[in-house]
Amino acid sequence: MAFNFGGASSNASAFGGFGSTTSAGAGTNFNFSTPSNAGASLFGNTQNKGFGFSSGLGSSAPAGTGFGGALGGTGLGFGGFAGLQPTQNQQGGLFNQQASQSSQLFNTASALSAPSVLNDERDSILARWNQLQAFWGVGKGYYSSSTPPVEFSQENPFCRFKAVGYSCVSDVKDEDGLVALALNKKEADVRSQQQQLVESMHKVLGGNPTLSVNVEGVRALPDDQTEMIIYLVERSPNGTSKRVPASTLYSYMEQLNVKSALQQLGVIMAVSRTALTPAQLKQLLQNPPAGVDPIIWEQAKVDNPDPEKLIPVPMVGFRELLRRLKIQDQMTKQHQTRVDIISNDISELQRNQATTAAKITQYKRKLMDLSHRVLQVLIKQEVQRKSGYAIQLDEEHLRVQLETIQSELNAPTQFKGRLNELMSQIRMQNHFGAVRSEERYRVDADLLREIKQHLKHQQQGLSHLISVIKDDLDDIKMIEDGLHDSVHGRSSKLS
Repeated sequence: MAFNFGGASSNASAFGGFGSTTSAGAGTNFNFSTPSNAGASLFGNTQNKGFGFSSGLGSSAPAGTGFGGALGGTGLGFGGFAGLQPTQNQQGGLFNQQASQSSQLFNTASALSAPSVLNDERDSILARWNQLQAFWGVGKGYYSSSTPPVEFSQENPFCRFKAVGYSCVSDVKDEDGLVALALNKKEADVRSQQQQLVESMHKVLGGNPTLSVNVEGVRALPDDQTEMIIYLVERSPNGTSKRVPASTLYSYMEQLNVKSALQQLGVIMAVSRTALTPAQLKQLLQNPPAGVDPIIWEQAKVDNPDPEKLIPVPMVGFRELLRRLKIQDQMTKQHQTRVDIISNDISELQRNQATTAAKITQYKRKLMDLSHRVLQVLIKQEVQRKSGYAIQLDEEHLRVQLETIQSELNAPTQFKGRLNELMSQIRMQNHFGAVRSEERYRVDADLLREIKQHLKHQQQGLSHLISVIKDDLDDIKMIEDGLHDSVHGRSSKLS
């Protein structure tokens, strides 16, 4: 079945071609395919065939055509374009290529099933070892003592570490003139030196004053590398301007002297951004790549979530899977950065909206005040203008309407009652607010002195009253004691 190990972006997609290639700057994993000559296309001969192509889709394609002109000329799949070289007899070369592939497949099958190197039971062990190497996609398979071994690569049909993912189909035309450059520099460095790079590229491209180099976009790639998309604008003496086609610009950049000058600027490789033609797309989908099971390829086409925008691409080996994972992480970071920028913009817009709403409310109040002032001025002006004139018919109508409105307002069950109710509630709220508020008084100094003197007299009177009560209590106690003694004396006499 097909697996999608990560989506690709659109025009500035991380998958500029179908080959994960390396160029003169070894050790890089980019989405560009390094052409072998100025006439190579996007699927030209590559040094590292990461997608399982034995070679490009045709090294005889016209420059900058994207997939090369060989797509429409043969009925072979990706493997059929593996060793296709420009010859005078194209048909004879095609038959030779088919014979070479058949011989290679026969030798591989012999190494896996029936090697005859030692001619004993050890050949079965060697067959198992060859099978293990073929499944892994590395090593050499010995099948005969008189012939050289078979080289097992990840493109062989027996390799098990294969899957199918999806990449976006570019919709850029050749007339747009977009060419992607891979720079072995960080994005921050490229952005800070963008003007110097543009001037240097203009000099490399001839320094013609009628030509100008423009940057379409800059984005980061894995492994501290950057992709810069440029286009060339040509201005004619009559004032009109047009873009140089991508194929023309790409062909010029692939010249040896221009290519070496661009490498000194840090350019690893260049790729023209052109869309597939319907014939190329049909040829691509009809023929499974080398080493990919046709059943899996057909299932991948059926499982394509968006056939209009995505095309299946093979992924062979863990290195290719790692490359796709790095690109997906990079795109996730870019999307998160864009989401953060959008979030900040939304927050700023919300603050501006709140500020604008407050200003609108303020201006509404100001407009109402100005309207009242203007109305007062108009009233006074109208009164002065009508002074000495009799009441006219329209004024009489207005007076009748105003009296009707006044009677409606004064009706107990109409607006008058509601206004009275609202006014009573407002007064009650003001009263409660005044009661709850802290009360403070200011007393005159003379009055305060009189109050103190009066309180002092009251205190003295209370003290005198308390002393009188105490004396009376003492006298009452003395009387009680006397009465008690007299009663006791009488009782003793009687006894």
